[in-house]
Parts: sequence; structure tokens; C-alpha cells
Amino acid sequence: MTETIAIVTGGLRGLGRAMTLGLLGQGRRVAAVGHIAGDADEMRALAGEHASRLLPLVADLRDPAQCDRVFAMTRAAFGGDPGILVNNAGLTFTFIDPARFRRETPQRFWETGDDIIQAVMDTNFVAADQMARRAVPGMLKAGWGRIVNVTTKLDTMNRIGSDPYGPSKAALEMASEIWAKELAGTGVNVNIVNPGAGANTPGMADEMRARSAAAAVPLLVEPDDMVAPLLFVVSRAADAVNGFRFDANNWFADRDPKTLTRPAGFVLHPEGGWN
Repeated sequence: MTETIAIVTGGLRGLGRAMTLGLLGQGRRVAAVGHIAGDADEMRALAGEHASRLLPLVADLRDPAQCDRVFAMTRAAFGGDPGILVNNAGLTFTFIDPARFRRETPQRFWETGDDIIQAVMDTNFVAADQMARRAVPGMLKAGWGRIVNVTTKLDTMNRIGSDPYGPSKAALEMASEIWAKELAGTGVNVNIVNPGAGANTPGMADEMRARSAAAAVPLLVEPDDMVAPLLFVVSRAADAVNGFRFDANNWFADRDPKTLTRPAGFVLHPEGGWN
């Protein structure tokens, strides 16, 4: 069934690795896409007994032809179209300017090179858009599908020094809202699952720990914290949940998940407020 096949971009490390393992643990077949070949071998080892349902792929999803290859290889390996797409791949501040990340004088937008702007926008937004456009036709044919986008917090999108990371995630945030509206009533849902705070991932974790030592900041969100909200939004229990945002650091297993939803895009136009 379409519901059992998933693609997770950025799925070989960090947040994506945790979400991949979570989906495998549910019995789903997962194509986990990354950009570092060595991560594929490590992912197979971590998958353990679930490795037979794992397809680790190395691809640059900024290239439309490589997006096509990922879908072709997923269909060939699992015998059908993916019903779940998790757009998690991204380039963060640690790529843009590692030396000045979260410093008192962060890099300003006019100091950023054209190559950095293009790489971040292409990875964080264009690649997600390309993957979603390739996923939706099969989902519509099946009458069921889930697109899950990983964006970021408003104060990360618009803080000084966040360009181009913040704008790239803002683009995906607004795209999520548009896609959800256009797919309403089709059985294909689009939702956002975010850490809700700094995540304990390579590169980011070292910088956040250094900052935490000097100021009161939220604790790092562990990659495994992403699994529970993800598994909810891709489940049948979420058939009516479309166009919402879930933050992993605000997720409580003993509460009704619907009480934790916030409309996708709310961070950019919060009329009416929220709790």
C-alpha cells in the first residue's frame, strides 16, 4: 500500500535519521536520502532488523534529475509510489558562516556570497518543492498521502543574521500553507513538524551548548523528540489534520494531539493569537 512507503530527505543523520528509524519501527518501507555516502552504511547498521525495509540513497536534491532518480529507485525497490514525503533536508547557519554563527556580530545579508544564497535556497526550499511536485500525482491517484515539511521558528526566520536560512524556511512555511489549501479534500495532507527549539544535531549542538553556558536558553530538542509528532501526522488518526504545525518541544504523549496543533503559516500572520 502507498501508506507503507516513505521518502525522508536528509534522512541519514540528525533529525532525519530519527524520523527514518521511527517510520521503520512502524513497519513502513523508507527511502532515506542524504548527501554523504558514509552515512548510508551507518544507517543500515542502526536500522538493524529493519534494514530490509530501508533504502539509503545518496543524492543532491537540488538537481531535478536526481529527484527523479530517487522516486524511480524508491518505486523499483518497494513496488509502488511513496505515500509519505518528509522534506527534512536543509543547510543551516553552520553552513552559511560557521565562524560567526550565533555570535554578537553575525554575518549581515550583504556580506553573504551568491553561491551561499543559491545553495541554501535550493536545498531548503527548491528541493522540497521539487520533491513534493513529484510525490503528489501518485498520492492523488491513491487518494491518500502525507507531506511533512520541517521549517523553523519565527524568531529564527527573521532574526538578524538569519539570511538566507530564515527566508528559505519562510518560503517553505508559506508553501506548506498553499499546498495544504490546494490539496484540501483530496486525502493528501500537508503539515509541518518542527523541533520548536535548537536541535541536538551535529554542528548545531556544539554552538547551542556554548550559548547555553553563557545565557538562559531552552534545552536542546533531541532528534528522537521528532518521532511522536511525525508518526501522528502520517497516521490515519490525522486524516482530518491538514495545514497545521506541530512543535516537538510542545508535544505531550498524554494529551490529544489535536489540542497542540497550530495552523501552518501562523508564525507569519498570527491574527487571533494562540496558546
